[in-house]
Amino acid sequence: MSNIDLFSPLDLGFTTIKNRVLMGSMHTGLEEAKDGFNKLARFYAERAKGGVGLIVTGGIAPNFAGRVHPLSCQLSFPWQVKKHKIITDAVHEYDAKICMQILHTGRYAYHPLGVSASSTKSPISPFKSRALSRKGIKKTIYDFANSANLAKKSGYDGVELMGSEGYLINQFLTPKTNHRSDKYGGTLENRMRLALEIIRAVRKKVGTNFIIIFRVSMLDLVDEGMTFDEVITFSKKVQEEGVNIINTGIGWHEARIPTIATMVPRAAFTWITERVKKEISIPVITTNRINTAEDGHEIIKSGKADMISMARPFLADPNFVNKAKNNLSKEINTCIACNQACLDHVFENKIASCLVNPKACHESDFDTKSLQLKKLAIIGAGPAGISFAIEAASRGHDITIYEKGSLIGGQFNIAKEIPGKEEFRETIRYFLAQIQKYNIKLHLNTTVTKDLLNSDFDEYIFATGVKPRIPDIPGIENEKVISYPDLLLGKKIAGAKVAVIGAGGIGFDAAEFLAHNPEHEPSSLNIDAFFNEWGIDKDFKNAGAIKKKQTPISFREIYLLQRKKTKHGKNLGKTTGWIHRQSLKDKKISMLGELEYIKIDDKGLHYKQNDQVKVLDVDHIILCAGQFSDNVLYNEFLESTTKPCHLIGGAFESREIDAKRAIDQGVRLAAKI
Repeated sequence: MSNIDLFSPLDLGFTTIKNRVLMGSMHTGLEEAKDGFNKLARFYAERAKGGVGLIVTGGIAPNFAGRVHPLSCQLSFPWQVKKHKIITDAVHEYDAKICMQILHTGRYAYHPLGVSASSTKSPISPFKSRALSRKGIKKTIYDFANSANLAKKSGYDGVELMGSEGYLINQFLTPKTNHRSDKYGGTLENRMRLALEIIRAVRKKVGTNFIIIFRVSMLDLVDEGMTFDEVITFSKKVQEEGVNIINTGIGWHEARIPTIATMVPRAAFTWITERVKKEISIPVITTNRINTAEDGHEIIKSGKADMISMARPFLADPNFVNKAKNNLSKEINTCIACNQACLDHVFENKIASCLVNPKACHESDFDTKSLQLKKLAIIGAGPAGISFAIEAASRGHDITIYEKGSLIGGQFNIAKEIPGKEEFRETIRYFLAQIQKYNIKLHLNTTVTKDLLNSDFDEYIFATGVKPRIPDIPGIENEKVISYPDLLLGKKIAGAKVAVIGAGGIGFDAAEFLAHNPEHEPSSLNIDAFFNEWGIDKDFKNAGAIKKKQTPISFREIYLLQRKKTKHGKNLGKTTGWIHRQSLKDKKISMLGELEYIKIDDKGLHYKQNDQVKVLDVDHIILCAGQFSDNVLYNEFLESTTKPCHLIGGAFESREIDAKRAIDQGVRLAAKI
């Protein structure tokens, strides 16, 4: 172990980065929003103030063809410089550095003018790309250099050239998408020509005292990707061209392997950065699923990388670095890698945010100060109630929480039991730390009645959550039937053959829980098991670093049932739903739809499908058929008091179990009260 740690400066010769923490690139949607640059400036400044050493912006296109969609942000003209200076000036107030990422989408463009190495169509874009002509290549190289020069004039400390994740430069590098027969195709020397000419042109334009980061796709995770030897050869060439830092890129966007979602083990891909670092002499950044200061310290001190990149953890907590530096890691609001408010929002053309921190990208919405400090009672210690309590207490209000159960966290206590969702434990840890920090009074195992009205509270906040919905099926009281809370909280144990009624998020979670052998460590906590399950070749003997999957056999025989005709899990997260569906499919979970439930008896579940009556002879039937709001107490209070009463979270709306909505409601109400 070296004496260098996460907070050691990184000397690049002409400039020094104050620590080894990079806020990685992520598109927020503010880039195209009304007054977006002022909001972006506020967003980045909060993270700079929070201690991060270097920030990389979301991808900015060098020309129109390179835009993600027609209205995406582009830096090509001098008149655009003043907008970017708003951002750089704000960041530089806090002794942080910021680089602009130049991203050309290539065939990932969501418009008909997309270009690539060859005319191909990606599975995630509706348009077929056009092959760049030699003249087009020359123009693209010029556009990269021009954009970098304008970034320098805008006050950026450098640029990151996006050469991974399956974007344009990456498309030239791999045989998968490069079918050219000219000097830009065929051999590796030819395929990497565009990337090296872009670097050369950028360096010539911006001079020596300007940071150039190049993001190398170290693992393509697709067929016909780069081999390990090619990655090393290319990385050495990138270094020779005068790049200051190499960043790690993992997986193409079209790869059918999860790389950043919550079921991916922490720091699962640092090993490839370490292997590349051994072959080159310039600093190397590692990335993907690093969300704790402890992991960051270990990576730097052990010499696996020179910097760590974290993107979404800075959505969850802008003060991550300062908290870690001051030994307050327990107070860090940890990213749980759920994707629900960040990537899902961006892919739905919404402004990004964060499930555990709805202030992210919406900082200006929370500028109001409490005009009158109040004594507030919160009934329910789930995500909505606790989030309200923390925000209100931070504004000076006197907070008391009443919870009928023995734990805080509500439905998060269920979620954390699902293999692959262990990160939810971190949010509960954060909640407890904040309760302690703000001296919030917490009463567990306390049933609230209308007697609370006789106290001197100014207002009441009801966050009483939801109750499982019991479907109207004859025989529903049979001992074979288990509710999802009883199953997931360990109050009842299912047998070897199980039917799950309901194929929404809870049904999928229950099926994943049932499929897992409790005697084995979940693959989300075991990197080798995860790589085997998803077909990642850690030995990198195969191009693209992929191999045949070795999916574990389901621990039980499971049937996932729904009344609907639609695809199972249709409303799962936009960027993670495919992972959950693929996981159950690989484990051979049977998915049956268009069912009419007839009855439940000792023989099992009787149902009708396609006018045929059938019986599932199962040991147990798990009810995941939705939930309803637990708002009876709120209604009783409304009838008995003139004091303000508020309803938030699942008690307000029970449609799906939506922690994102619950936490957002809690924090926003606390900001106004």
